[in-house]
Amino acid sequence: MGAPPVSIDLLVAGASELATAEGIRSRGGAELGKITVLQNGALAIHGERILAVGPERELRAAYAPARLLDARGGTIVPGFVDAHTHPVFAGTREEEFELRTRGQTYLEIAQSGGGILSSVRGVRAAGHEELLGLVLLRLARFLELGTTTLEAKSGYGLSLADELKSLEVLAEAGRRQPVEIVPTFLGAHEVPPEFRGRKADYVELLVDEMLPKVAERRLAEYCDAFTEAHTFDLADTRRVFERARELGLGLRLHADQLSAQGGAELAAELGAASADHLEFVGAGGIAALARAGVVPVLCPLVPLYLRQEREAPARRLIEAGLAPALSTDFNPGSCYLQSLPEVLSWAALRYRMSAAECLTAATLNAACSLGRGHEIGTLEPGKRADVVVLDQPNHKHLVYELGRNPVRAVIVRGRVEVERGSTPSALGSQSALSSP
Repeated sequence: MGAPPVSIDLLVAGASELATAEGIRSRGGAELGKITVLQNGALAIHGERILAVGPERELRAAYAPARLLDARGGTIVPGFVDAHTHPVFAGTREEEFELRTRGQTYLEIAQSGGGILSSVRGVRAAGHEELLGLVLLRLARFLELGTTTLEAKSGYGLSLADELKSLEVLAEAGRRQPVEIVPTFLGAHEVPPEFRGRKADYVELLVDEMLPKVAERRLAEYCDAFTEAHTFDLADTRRVFERARELGLGLRLHADQLSAQGGAELAAELGAASADHLEFVGAGGIAALARAGVVPVLCPLVPLYLRQEREAPARRLIEAGLAPALSTDFNPGSCYLQSLPEVLSWAALRYRMSAAECLTAATLNAACSLGRGHEIGTLEPGKRADVVVLDQPNHKHLVYELGRNPVRAVIVRGRVEVERGSTPSALGSQSALSSP
């Protein structure tokens, strides 16, 4: 007679498929598309941790769950990790979107006082509680769409008080809801209007006052910069980043997004965790990123949103051995979208990435870019139980289906935080799992 079943908190079963990358390090090149797919796979959870992953029949025999979460023929995947977002803003910029449809460019709008500076005016006018309420609403939407960990930047304050306000909002929001927030200081996003013509003075403020205060109060894990001809050049960025490193912050960089600036090479030289966008990266930048092991965070919907023809050379990056992450770049100006499932579909279509490559990029690789590959990003025993149940029959359907939220349930740290009723999907009449 076998051992009696072990009592656990939660069993996720009834799935058509369980799909996950494996390991604690980012995967690139030919390894990017190598995932584990278990037909009728199940997941045992106790406390905040994954206890076991395996065939449903084996886990049902081994464990006695306090609760069964029925996947109803869907697919179990790791919680999505969004490695590049700008969620702290007040007010939207649909008028700029309309201007772009009439032919104006991002730079033309920015040079006329719109763009980032438009959002700066909104954040400066808003109080802490107003911003907090807006961020909490956005985080709830991210969670509904399967995002369980989120990198979140400041960058629409551009003064000491307003940057601190933005980061304090992120800190409080992280305490008040389940999505994990990884905060990034982006004071070097744009030169604020009061420093127009005095960029060097603003860089001094960043280095001498803002960064030390942010580090002293432990409000950010990373420092980012928007390195472009109209914002901060390589010398400015280097100065900001060297100070950030001295203060113990990791580095992330908006690199070569709108023009070739050598941002990828700088990110590699300074040991940045990520180089983001990369629409204009060249062969030298790709080689430098590969040598340094920097994660390229790609935002495939931004060129569409900005009506730009140039896209990141995703396949060249992958063929060079790099391990890309995929992100929404959620922000009010260049990508007002929170759905990583939608991003994955676009990456499959535009970057020619397979469904497996997309899944790894939005889970394990994104987690590794945030220094969390040991903790999240895969479904393996010992890792934190951040899990998404899709109402789709396999992981390939995730990129195949456009325009609908496929998330049936979301688990964060072992707790079921989202559970939606049966919705029309590709599952048809597949039967639901009965209770144990």
